[in-house]
Amino acid sequence: MLRYLTPAKIGLLALIELYVADAVPIDAILPVLNFISSHLLDCDLISGKDATTHSGRWTRAENVMGLVVSVSETKAELRRMAARGVRPPSGCIRIARKSPFGQFVRRARLEFTKLRFQDTSQLWKAFVRYRQPTAGRWRRRNPHHGRLSFDAVLMTGRGAHQWGDNTEGLAVVAYGDMMLVSDNDAALPVSTDDVENLLEFQIEQIQRYGSRVPVHIRKQFQSMLDDCHIVPSLAHYLHFSDAWRAGDYTTSLDYLHRYFDYTLKNRDQLFYQYALMNLGILQSDFGCHKEALATMLETVSTARENRDLTCLNFALSWFFHFGRAHPHLVRELESSSVLGSGTETLAFLRANAREARMWMLLSAALLSEAKLGLAGGGSVPRAWGRMVRSSQLIVERNLKTMMGSQLSMNITLWDRLGVSCLSQMTCEVFLRCHTETSMFEDELQISCRLAGILAGRGRYDDAFAQLEDLGADPLRAYKPCRYWHVYRGLLKVRRDLHRGSLEAAERLLADLLQVGPDDMDPDLVFIVDSLHVEALTRRGDLDGAFAKLERLIAALRDRDVSLRIRLLLGKAHLLDYVGRPEKAFTMVVRATGMAWRARLLPLLWQAIGALANILNQLGEFAAAARLLVAVLPRCLEVDVDFPIATLYNLLADALMGQAGEEEDAVGEEDAVGGGGGGAAAASQKERVMEYMIKAHEALDSALGHYAAVEDVEKQCEMLAKKATLMRAMGNLELADHYAAEYLVLRRNAAQVARNA
Repeated sequence: MLRYLTPAKIGLLALIELYVADAVPIDAILPVLNFISSHLLDCDLISGKDATTHSGRWTRAENVMGLVVSVSETKAELRRMAARGVRPPSGCIRIARKSPFGQFVRRARLEFTKLRFQDTSQLWKAFVRYRQPTAGRWRRRNPHHGRLSFDAVLMTGRGAHQWGDNTEGLAVVAYGDMMLVSDNDAALPVSTDDVENLLEFQIEQIQRYGSRVPVHIRKQFQSMLDDCHIVPSLAHYLHFSDAWRAGDYTTSLDYLHRYFDYTLKNRDQLFYQYALMNLGILQSDFGCHKEALATMLETVSTARENRDLTCLNFALSWFFHFGRAHPHLVRELESSSVLGSGTETLAFLRANAREARMWMLLSAALLSEAKLGLAGGGSVPRAWGRMVRSSQLIVERNLKTMMGSQLSMNITLWDRLGVSCLSQMTCEVFLRCHTETSMFEDELQISCRLAGILAGRGRYDDAFAQLEDLGADPLRAYKPCRYWHVYRGLLKVRRDLHRGSLEAAERLLADLLQVGPDDMDPDLVFIVDSLHVEALTRRGDLDGAFAKLERLIAALRDRDVSLRIRLLLGKAHLLDYVGRPEKAFTMVVRATGMAWRARLLPLLWQAIGALANILNQLGEFAAAARLLVAVLPRCLEVDVDFPIATLYNLLADALMGQAGEEEDAVGEEDAVGGGGGGAAAASQKERVMEYMIKAHEALDSALGHYAAVEDVEKQCEMLAKKATLMRAMGNLELADHYAAEYLVLRRNAAQVARNA
């Protein structure tokens, strides 16, 4: 395999020579320039994705004109040359030395002068083979060119009658079987430079999008590597990246050592910190967190010694995110080392990134500051300001790969403020407009968030379809595949719990609990634990549920404020389940205050619902109803069916409590008045009926929302309440109808549970 020159590059040189000699027709200049530039540069000037749009055509025209200007003098340059007395060139187009064409021609000439005779002969044979499929067509258009016209030596020998009829035999000896048949299926020769460019491209794609190399491309590329006498060192790094994404720890570690052993041997220890950084990331991804922490500490020290600001900033950014995911491992480290706390690390990163003009790191630091502030219950306007500054950087510096992180933060903020329609819209905007320029992990996480929004509305089939639309090829990587399976399993567990299929839900939970918290995303870990608590509660194991909640509260004491609020509300729900909701009054008030200060509006409405439940138990029905009527419209904006149904259920209880109070008052007046009626008594009876009708409407709404999420237990509870209410109102026929629906629903749920 040659170092640089190939038959294809010789063809490009021929095209450049034709263009310089002004032999290209005017209407073919732009296609020829585009063809040459698309093989010399990293982009195609015409066949882009946006080539059909107005902006795409304008950008294409600008790029082509830029190349034209780089290889020929403009009118202004010609005038300046005439003013200096320099005669303009005539008969040909001159190529600027620093233009892409000029650099290509100079390097091709330099590489050709370095070739040995045998390499030159090999290149010529490869070029002849490269042209052979079109040789017949060329001879039909030029009859005076014979079969051996490609070789001047053979033509001269035949013309001078030196070899005569033996010329064909000599040609076969020199060029082999390609003189006898058209070898269209033979592999085209490539150079080591081409292989290295392909390696760099594949590694860039893996690092940018987080996916693996497709199987068919990997096989084709491996056949190229087999022809190399010396395997480029980047091939080891490509194998490391692919094995890492595939989840093969042993193979990836082996190739990592191969690559950096070669690099350190030839580059005088300049890349030692990058070897450590890659090793630390690898160890972290495969669950060796303590080893990764020690490796990254050494990376920071080495990068500081070598004054490598890029490596240092990346390592510090990794430390921040690692500390957020595993705070128990870095808690002592932050106080005893020079790393400092997370806030100090982000401030240092932001200052360094701005000074070094590392705009992507600066944008990531701003988003991390916003996320850290929201997690601690900080100011929403301040976090929004950080996000706006990050968005401005992304737009000004064209940081397309940061759109996933930016829009994920927007989704988090809209969810926090309880505006579900904007969350869904942001998810759809990213999936429709930014997936091709973003990391696949961003696409996966946002797709999962959209699936979660759909599942919260009871659209389980749409949620699973959203996950299936991701395709099989991107999920060949180990971490995204594991994340996808875990999230899909969580949706199944949620649906099975609502349907009453406890055995199926517990089987899935047993598999999810075996993954371990260190091998799973922290947000998913909390969801798994929450579903486990709910499964224990539905099974009736209240002691196990209480113990699990206490462990979670102790472990997450210093974590995200939203998680702490959810745990407090979960404990209040357990106390209500055992019939002692008033014992949760203090924690519910605390959760309400925390949610209000942090502007966690969806959790605020749930906390107020828990407070209204306590008021119902204490007999304060009017106060509970006022609270619920005030928050229900805002909770409807969140558009999550289960909390909405819970609030309607509590409102029905409050209204029935008020109806009971009015009925007791009517009974007392009848007793005092000796059974005599009156206008006041009639008015009170009308209010009793009005409360019952409103309670029935609230139960209807609650039943509809519980049915949307397929919660069988709650649907049965609502039907039982409606049957009791109809019997109290004297409508026995409708009461029997609701009772029959109750029995049918129970029977169908038992059948579903047996089939699960």
